[in-house]
Amino acid sequence: MDTNTNSSGIQAGQRIFFRALGTTYKVLSSSVHGGAAIVEHTVEPGCIGAPMHKHTHEDEISYVLEGRLSAIQDGTVETAEPGQYLVKPRGKFHTFWNAENKRVRFVEVITPGNFESYFAEIAPYLAEGKAPQIDKLREVAAKYSLITDPVATEEIIKRFGLKQMG
Repeated sequence: MDTNTNSSGIQAGQRIFFRALGTTYKVLSSSVHGGAAIVEHTVEPGCIGAPMHKHTHEDEISYVLEGRLSAIQDGTVETAEPGQYLVKPRGKFHTFWNAENKRVRFVEVITPGNFESYFAEIAPYLAEGKAPQIDKLREVAAKYSLITDPVATEEIIKRFGLKQMG
């Protein structure tokens, strides 16, 4: 088995970018029998990185490399700086953002793996200069049993003065 590529054709080291979120694939779940995946994310200044959402299968652990990463879950806001972690367990609604004026960079451990393909799968539906393809985004979210909350997303954007994802 080629552990540098997964079934979606993603390769370790590959980078994708859409809207305010960048993703670089570091460790593919295929290299550890689906047990985990590691990606490196960036979020542009003043931007939300994802809609409010919860995973039904995955836990996420974020380790900040540069900048300050903010997240909210269960109504509690947490901020992590370089060398600190944010833990986002499955089943809890959460989102994350960059409230600073420089890019934030962090490593995300996803366990179990296989969710890492999600980012590459939604990228075409968030093409720059085009309206998001909401129906396609919903299909991909459903494939991964990801539940989003658009109303809560808008509330977070307004509350923290963030830029819209699109």
